[in-house]
Amino acid sequence: MTDCDTQIPARGTHSTNRTTSQPFKAPNPEKHFDIIVVGAGVGGYVAAIKAANLGLKTLIIEKGAYGGVCLNIGCIPTKTLLKSGKVFEQTTQKAAAFGIEISKDAKITVNWTKVMERKEDIIKKLSSGVLYLMNKNKIKHLEGEALALDNHTIKVNGETYTADDLIIATGSTPRGLNLPGFEQAQKAGFLLNSTDALSLPKLPKKVVIIGGGVIGVEFASMFASYGSQVTLLQGLPTILEMLDGDLSKEMTKILSAKNNITIVTNAMIKGIEKNKVVYEVDGKEVKLEADYCLQSVGRQAVTTGFDNIGLQKTANGYIEMANDYCQTNIDNVYAIGDVNGKLMLAHVASHEGVIAVNHIATKKGVKHAGHTKMEFECVPSCIYASPEIASIGKTEEQCQKENIDYKAFKFPFSAIGKALADGDTHGFVKLIIENKYQTVIGAHIIGNRATEMISEIAVAMESEATIAEIAHAIHPHPTMSEAIGEAAEALLTGKTLNL
Repeated sequence: MTDCDTQIPARGTHSTNRTTSQPFKAPNPEKHFDIIVVGAGVGGYVAAIKAANLGLKTLIIEKGAYGGVCLNIGCIPTKTLLKSGKVFEQTTQKAAAFGIEISKDAKITVNWTKVMERKEDIIKKLSSGVLYLMNKNKIKHLEGEALALDNHTIKVNGETYTADDLIIATGSTPRGLNLPGFEQAQKAGFLLNSTDALSLPKLPKKVVIIGGGVIGVEFASMFASYGSQVTLLQGLPTILEMLDGDLSKEMTKILSAKNNITIVTNAMIKGIEKNKVVYEVDGKEVKLEADYCLQSVGRQAVTTGFDNIGLQKTANGYIEMANDYCQTNIDNVYAIGDVNGKLMLAHVASHEGVIAVNHIATKKGVKHAGHTKMEFECVPSCIYASPEIASIGKTEEQCQKENIDYKAFKFPFSAIGKALADGDTHGFVKLIIENKYQTVIGAHIIGNRATEMISEIAVAMESEATIAEIAHAIHPHPTMSEAIGEAAEALLTGKTLNL
């Protein structure tokens, strides 16, 4: 799972102090490649496949499991556990509302071992699929730790390999707090990070989560769906503070309404005493006992092996992008995915991989290589809690801060037939347009299937569609996407058709 807490950066802020590499003559042509990719996560393996498709001789190196963080200890396993929890929650809490009666003597329980087995089976299938794609595309792949000797030479397993260009796709790891008792609690297995939380030996009765960002909220939703008592401790005044304010407020309201989730904001974490988390709120110290404590306080770049070749880094330790092609300050070295810290999402990593390879191929004169740039303003982000959240573009708060002449409209799912039929009417679609050209500059959705619906807006923003074009597009009935059409109609005419 990649962390979405990173803000979308302003364009035109890249460093221009780049080092131009000199023509490189390979000492051993058999071990020389057009591109070496370090890291076989979603960004790395997509980059390698793209390079192979363009006829570039490619080597990919991975020290862990194919598929990286997203496939093995992030996106896929968390969503798998979320789905099992949702099935359990629907069966035990919502079945009666749909006319499904369960006899009083019927005992519905969670078989945690089976839940874990299902998760591992899905990971295994996808990871082996990545390896299959490497072989199918005739990409040389090595397992081991990569060490950059210079900007053309990589050493792995005692052997050296060279390349015209390098792509660093080494990802990130969870950050941790350095507070009293944290080190001991981690050694004792009480304090977890997001990786640990995906392989618990048993389902906890009580969980404390430190951090109200994307990962914290997803895990809070997941554990609560299995019946665990969850306390979410957030140091800021709101959870999901990077999102549009209406989304944050709505999610807070929905989560707080659940009997087994407690949200504490403005909480100052003091430390851990054995199985108790110590925090302060409103000047009062609280000691909260739990089975586990999950700390979700962001992620940090993995740059091991590349610290001695002169790469420029940001203040937070990410490899700095020099331009929108993912080049670093060294012009034959590219950084994609979490390691550049721009927007830590799996689909961003894969897109950056394609852009980096296209740029390399274009430099080499390869025909039919695309030459697009990264456009961070049009990247959708998703949160797989219950309900789901999806967002793209500017928030209303950003529009106000930037003095943009805009209009916004929210259409509730409670007025949508499909939402009523599904028994899930929480949330809304919110569209934001700028008034001069009437194009969409932001969209924020919270509700059932929000993560599937956001793609329509991503296409609209990429093609600079006007709100009239969205309103005039026929949205099929009955679907949740009708809410997008209704919001567009309201912004176009000032009136809705179903409210």
